[in-house]
Order: sequence, then structure tokens, then C-alpha cells
Amino acid sequence: MPGLLVAVTGLWAYALTELTLFADRPAELLAGAAVLAALLLAALLAARPRAAAGPPHGGRRAVGLRERARRRRVPRQVDPDAAGRPRPRAPGRPLPVGWRPVAG
Repeated sequence: MPGLLVAVTGLWAYALTELTLFADRPAELLAGAAVLAALLLAALLAARPRAAAGPPHGGRRAVGLRERARRRRVPRQVDPDAAGRPRPRAPGRPLPVGWRPVAG
């Protein structure tokens, strides 16, 4: 719809410019163009979707997600050095082909 509205408005402005250049009485033509512009604006505002028409898209799902987000808390801190937790290891170099651990 917006692309069609832009095309119609552009064609209307082009036609108004051409008619104004070739008209005998441009004042009357411009007054008529002002009335048409007001009607076009009224049609544009009437075609716009209403903001307060109802709940936002999603309805109950959006309300549920909002409530769920409000209930969330900050995750508790975990000590990585606590007893029973293995230390995280950084990735190392790839082992050469044929390498075997030495028993010792």
C-alpha cells in the first residue's frame, strides 16, 4: 500500500505541475489542488492502522512473555574453584599423529 500511495502522489504532483504551467487561471487550479491535497491527506490518515485499536500483536502471548521477564532474577554466582568442580581448560595444540601418552 505505501508504494502505491507514493506512486499516486508522485503522478498527482506531476500532473498538477503540468496543468499549472498550461492553465489560463492558475489560481483556481491551485485552489482545487489544495482541496485535493486535503482530501488525499484525509484518506491517508483514514487508511492508517489505529494504534489504540487493541492489544499489540501476539495478544496473550506477549502479555505472558512480559510477565515471565518480570519474574526473572539475576542468576546466582558460581565459584569455578569450588571443591568438586573441574578447572576449565583452554584449547591446546593439536596432538601429532601417532602420539601416545607415556605411562609413568
